[in-house]
Amino acid sequence: MKTRVLMVCLGNICRSPLAEGILKSKVDPSKVFVDSAGTGNYHIGERPDRRSIAIAKRYDLDITEQRGRQFSVEDYDDFHHIFVMDNSNFKDVISLARTDEDRQKVHLILEEVFPSENVDVPDPYHGGEQGFENVYLMLNEACEEIAKKLNNGTL
Repeated sequence: MKTRVLMVCLGNICRSPLAEGILKSKVDPSKVFVDSAGTGNYHIGERPDRRSIAIAKRYDLDITEQRGRQFSVEDYDDFHHIFVMDNSNFKDVISLARTDEDRQKVHLILEEVFPSENVDVPDPYHGGEQGFENVYLMLNEACEEIAKKLNNGTL
């Protein structure tokens, strides 16, 4: 059975598509399935933000086939691990949890790099190109840690 990992941000066009693409590039697709979603319904069916696509391409990742979708309670049934980008996303996702088992699946992604510090991945949507670069670098570091754990069976 594949381990299933979901990345979640607000609109599913900036941070979570990058996290999805980055993690996919670091794991064996026959063993790990990675997807992304947003807590909001603003961009359902849309491609990632052009700036996310551009920064991904700069690092040899193609995220153009991804499409925005909204997080749903059924995602708790479909995924083993749910990584959220910030504390606001965490609250939104946790509010849909039905059980303690659901809640235990949800983690801030930067906890992988900064344990117990509650660090947010900033939303680069209203900023410039450098914000997307910074977000990419943060997510790459976190996804490297997640991939190590997935690959050695500790996650």
